[in-house]
Amino acid sequence: MKKTPCIICVAITGSVPRKEHNQNVPITISEQIESTQEAFEAGASIVHCHVRNEDQSVSSDPNRFEQLKLGLKKYCPGMVIQFSTGGRSGKGKERGGMLSIRPDMASLTVGSNNFPSRVYENSPELIDWLSSEMLKYGIKPEIEAFDLSHIFQAAKMYNDGRLKGKPYIQFVMGVKNAMPVDREVFEFYIKTVNRVLPAVNWCGAGIGKYQRTMNEWCIELGGHTRTGMEDNIRLDKEHLAPSNAALVNLTREICSKYARPVATWEQTREILGIPLKI
Repeated sequence: MKKTPCIICVAITGSVPRKEHNQNVPITISEQIESTQEAFEAGASIVHCHVRNEDQSVSSDPNRFEQLKLGLKKYCPGMVIQFSTGGRSGKGKERGGMLSIRPDMASLTVGSNNFPSRVYENSPELIDWLSSEMLKYGIKPEIEAFDLSHIFQAAKMYNDGRLKGKPYIQFVMGVKNAMPVDREVFEFYIKTVNRVLPAVNWCGAGIGKYQRTMNEWCIELGGHTRTGMEDNIRLDKEHLAPSNAALVNLTREICSKYARPVATWEQTREILGIPLKI
């Protein structure tokens, strides 16, 4: 039986890893563009983007996002560009201030949960505003599910029209105090999302040492997957990752193990229903 191509998303930078953790983490716009191009050529077809200031501190500056988008469109033609609206890079509506730049996708967390040392707060008012901005600018949301309740909230938002299009859900597992990396839990989440959001596409992200485990589970069970230095700065326990492309290559190897073809950018856009913007 022909297997569905596996979409590989690369989360290149994030808000937490710094040069002192791994000197290969891309921080500047030019570093991010170069790192993404390498990952794109290795097989990633979605890039999940954060931006930083020159001192490596987190930023939500729309100008930086625009510079990054322009470079990615030039050097990674066709790749799906996804902006983060995550809580570490800004407060309130700052988190969506770049959505008017019209990326292909943007992350959307539809509820709050605990992180290791803080509450990842997503108020109903902010969630509704972010989702309305995504509708206004024709941006496909990627629902980041850190908890079971987020799946049901996403289903409610699709059913009442606050979200439109074919749903795309990402299970984020391995964050301390949030969803654990547990195979039975993972399979239950897949079953649940398929029940409450028919025809859904789903993927998974594993944090830190769990990245490879989640890559394997997602690929084995027919979903899509995420890798990259936002979530994990190591190839293995002994070696730091030399690049985002190296992590993409590890994911490609798992695809080969399960005879899953790696999705091209054209296939990714077809699967997710994202037209190529001129």
